[in-house]
Amino acid sequence: MTPLPYGIMAEFRRAEDLVEAVRTARRAGYTKLDAFSPFPLTDLAHELGVRTTIIPWIAFLAALVGAGLQYGSQYWMNVVDYPLNVGGRPLNSWPAFIPSTLIVAILWAGAATLIGLLVILRLPRLHHPVFAVHDFRRASEDRFFLCILAEDPIFMMQEARAFLETLSPLAVREVPACD
Repeated sequence: MTPLPYGIMAEFRRAEDLVEAVRTARRAGYTKLDAFSPFPLTDLAHELGVRTTIIPWIAFLAALVGAGLQYGSQYWMNVVDYPLNVGGRPLNSWPAFIPSTLIVAILWAGAATLIGLLVILRLPRLHHPVFAVHDFRRASEDRFFLCILAEDPIFMMQEARAFLETLSPLAVREVPACD
């Protein structure tokens, strides 16, 4: 039995053609789509339904936790563990705690955002099936690619190929399954 391919891919010369192809594929009922472009396309992200709303929350919560731990540890060290009264200043000198608390909050937000993105994007990924497609290397140079994934509920190889060919691409190629 032949393994089901990863999908089928169309190559386009212009970004506008790719965005229009995604719109047409959505209207045709395809839901599992992936697109590749040499630069970010906000219209394309919107058409694909890419949502990045979790990323700011990851950063915010990590910053809150980091700031709380930093402020709490400074408070504990200066007020509880080793109180040292210098010049009659209060032990809980919160203005002195703010700069390092802010720095740690930024550090935690940045680190959590990086880790969160790596997890969400499933990186690092050393191999992806689309790398086997002829001329896919041009996706980082001057070409735009649309891939209809085989896991789409209405995917049938011949029908998907025929559909992509109606969009006037430069080429339509099968994306082989991972080994």
